[in-house]
Amino acid sequence: MNRKYFLSFFLTAGATMSAFKGLTMTSDPAFSRSVKIPPYLKPGDTIGISSPASYISLEEIQPSVQLMQSWGFNIQVGDSVGKKDFTLGGTDAERLADFQKMLDDPAVKAIMCARGGYGVVRIIDQLNFKKFKSKPKWIIGFSDITVFHSHINSKLGIATIHSKMCNSFPSDWTLAKPIQIETILSIRQVLSGLPVKYTAAWNKDNRTGRTEGLLVGGNLSIIETLAGSDSDLDTAGKILFIEDTHEALYSIDRMLWNLKRSGKLDKLKGLIIGGFKLKEDSPGDEFGKSIYEIVLEKVKEFKYPVCFDFPVGHQVNNFALKCGTDHILNVDENGSYLVSI
Repeated sequence: MNRKYFLSFFLTAGATMSAFKGLTMTSDPAFSRSVKIPPYLKPGDTIGISSPASYISLEEIQPSVQLMQSWGFNIQVGDSVGKKDFTLGGTDAERLADFQKMLDDPAVKAIMCARGGYGVVRIIDQLNFKKFKSKPKWIIGFSDITVFHSHINSKLGIATIHSKMCNSFPSDWTLAKPIQIETILSIRQVLSGLPVKYTAAWNKDNRTGRTEGLLVGGNLSIIETLAGSDSDLDTAGKILFIEDTHEALYSIDRMLWNLKRSGKLDKLKGLIIGGFKLKEDSPGDEFGKSIYEIVLEKVKEFKYPVCFDFPVGHQVNNFALKCGTDHILNVDENGSYLVSI
């Protein structure tokens, strides 16, 4: 392993474990749930790379391949990587066959989705999860990969990893910013089963409180489009996190009304608002409410904690999160933290 990568990882892991010490964990028997946690990875294990959504070239995934190999993992590049059917990473049949092969291959211990974009919803109902359910493995990605997180967390009760994908790895590690390095290393940290604790700065619009629950969520627009389908996200009794990009404020407002009217905000344990890259309002056609006002309007009658500006989403500070597993969320006058337990 490259010494620089090795030291970077363990300095980050050491800092996280230090922050983790002294934290009181739950002893509530209600949190002994039947969630399946895929086996954590060890050196020598194989990570498959598949492109179930949009197109990505073989050249573009090379930085991620080289870095994950330096971590000690074997990499198996799927047939869909490099294939192109207009915007998609191959035809539906090609993407389906590649992802199914990865799901069924016992040698593949985790599947890193090469990129998001669009396309998972076109194949999700044709995938056979029978072998995956009996021998779970980590599914990794975000954005359009929210389809997998929602379907697998709610329907199968199996944990997944919401994180950056191959197209987010820096082409030159030596030129990468510290926050970019830290977020990429968080993927290995979670895959290896190390404890994680993420923090967010104090925000005047936060609603304080401490809560525990299964963490679920992802891209807001994807969550909305899955409503009423076989992949609908179950949020009752959960900590929900949401993020989105290139949406207008009125669209965010509409999608949150959907969550509210469909009951997805009623029984939450906590709400985490990640990054929202917004489209600018057209002059003279301003919506008139900020993202903070839009959110707080939808949850004003509920008492659970709300955290804004959390480091997750379509942004550089997008840390790896274990979806479908127990977490502690604490929001107070000093800021917020989220801990996987």
